[in-house]
Amino acid sequence: MRRMLEVCACILTAVAFYNFIMMIVHNQNTSPREVTSGDRDRVRVGAFEFDPVMEMPVSKKPKRERRVFHVAVTAEDWIYSKWQCRIMYYWYKKNKELAGSEMGTFTRVLHSGKPDNLMDEIPTFVVDPLPLGLDKGYIVLNRPWAFVQWLEKATIPEEYIFMAEPDHIFLKPLPNLIIDEYPVAFPFFYIEPAKHEATVRKYFPREMGPVTNIDPIGNSPVIIKKDLLKKIAPTWMNVSLKMKHDPHTDKEFGWVLEMYAYAVASALHGVQHILRKDFILQPPWDLEIENKFILHYTYACEYNKGETTPVPVGVKGDWGFDKRAFLNVVPPRNLSLPPPGVPQSVVTLVKMINEATANLPNWDTFV
Repeated sequence: MRRMLEVCACILTAVAFYNFIMMIVHNQNTSPREVTSGDRDRVRVGAFEFDPVMEMPVSKKPKRERRVFHVAVTAEDWIYSKWQCRIMYYWYKKNKELAGSEMGTFTRVLHSGKPDNLMDEIPTFVVDPLPLGLDKGYIVLNRPWAFVQWLEKATIPEEYIFMAEPDHIFLKPLPNLIIDEYPVAFPFFYIEPAKHEATVRKYFPREMGPVTNIDPIGNSPVIIKKDLLKKIAPTWMNVSLKMKHDPHTDKEFGWVLEMYAYAVASALHGVQHILRKDFILQPPWDLEIENKFILHYTYACEYNKGETTPVPVGVKGDWGFDKRAFLNVVPPRNLSLPPPGVPQSVVTLVKMINEATANLPNWDTFV
């Protein structure tokens, strides 16, 4: 009996060992694969091989090629334009070389027809103004004409253009926001092509498509490919002049006429823009500065002490800042700060103007 048990045990052991060997052979034969360089790293323990424990590879997106853009701002030979350009250029220089910036060279496109006293301080290209009387007192019409001349005559090293304005302050380094070569712009709530369809159709005929093809934008802020802007700019100029010389259109669009002209001209060329609400903020209506690139101080900021909302438009508060109060003089250095509780955007505006004027030479006398 004992002998029989020993024989059975031996048989069972042999069968188990045979099954184990056949399982290995089977797995090797049924899992063929190409030998790669990774096989060199396999670990051998006795007669068996194991893949070593490897960390999961970190997903790395390919680094995007840096796309530098040229910063261009049109300007006049006027104190009001000059002091804004000096502040803008100060903050451009502070942000240009910081991480995340794709800001390239800078040009103030001066449409006075002659050099001024900022030529040595700010890189400037002088172009001609429109013939006398053609703008009908609307000096902004010189902007598209200035861009037409500059794009035709100047040497611009960058492939992209950022059209800015003198009352822009860079809050942080500005990257190239263009995606898939679509230009990028800020949507203005008061540019409403659909609301003014009857007027818009004078310049954008029905065969060009619905008025929704016209973006709710102006020419600034816009980042656009240089070659594309060269195509749009002459049309922008011609549409601007036609609109201004049409009494009905002039009355309906008013001070934003040139903005409508850029939007229509772009649509006539089949160009639509990516709309970025984070492109700029406009105090006092935009309250916070986080995740915004540019501060645009076009509106008056007027507050009464103890109140956190601005007073009605046209009313003077206990404290205020309005760029239009300095049409023929420069703002004084060290402007008073707003009262407590005023939004961060307004406080930031005053602090940034104060920093620029404190560091710019001859601030009180350059004019």
